Amino acid sequence: MEPALALVFGLLIGSFLNVCIYRWPRDLSVVRPRSHCTACGKTIAWYDNIPLLSYVLLGGRCRHCRERISWRYPLVELATGLLFYYFVADFGVTLAALKMCVFSAMLVALAFSDLEERILPDEFTLGGTVVGLLFALAVPVPESIAQAVLSLVGIPVSGRAEWVIEAAAGAIVPAFFLWLAGWIFQQVRHREGLGLGDIKLIAMVGSFLGLSGALLTLAAGSLAGSVIGYSYIRATGKDTRTYELPLGTFLAIAALAIGLAAQRILNWYAGL
Repeated sequence: MEPALALVFGLLIGSFLNVCIYRWPRDLSVVRPRSHCTACGKTIAWYDNIPLLSYVLLGGRCRHCRERISWRYPLVELATGLLFYYFVADFGVTLAALKMCVFSAMLVALAFSDLEERILPDEFTLGGTVVGLLFALAVPVPESIAQAVLSLVGIPVSGRAEWVIEAAAGAIVPAFFLWLAGWIFQQVRHREGLGLGDIKLIAMVGSFLGLSGALLTLAAGSLAGSVIGYSYIRATGKDTRTYELPLGTFLAIAALAIGLAAQRILNWYAGL
């Protein structure tokens, strides 16, 4: 019953995320005005705003102007619902499940926002970093590298202090090195090669998954972005010097994949 309720709640959250994905990159309020068609401006009635169902019944088109509705809307709703279902089924009704549901919802929104607008809203990145650090006060962070390093230098920590330190290290260290890589690129090539949004995204991931999770995300996301992005550029004939790769999308997907295995990593570490 609980996973099924989580699925329904995830679908509703996904519907709200769609509003954020469209409005926050444009500096618009997510509260007012009410949801409306972006083509004709008509207000969307509640019965046309039911996650997934309304899209199917309307045939993927606006009821008023018949303009096609982006595939992103049902995809975001479905992805969020399934992720909520998975984490509640895996963790039960716990703070750990809530943490991963919040984390996954923000990653879904960031992935599509960067893909569509090449913007990673601060509300999700910086706000998400704060939320991740707050969760670290009550929920363990997988695989504590920071704790091991502190122990080696004679500063033993445990419990909640260990979780918070790991989350803080995960937010700061990878973000710093990613910023440094972008700064070096700019000095050598004399043009910006990395946006601050990507750096903030890695900080958010680290606050939830810790140092190892952020580093794995950075490695996997960068590799996938390089291979898939370069293949896409070659296949479409775009200019490699000017095409803006949505790195944040690849980082968000990589973080989702690692987040799905976070509990198993934690269990493995506890077994050691």
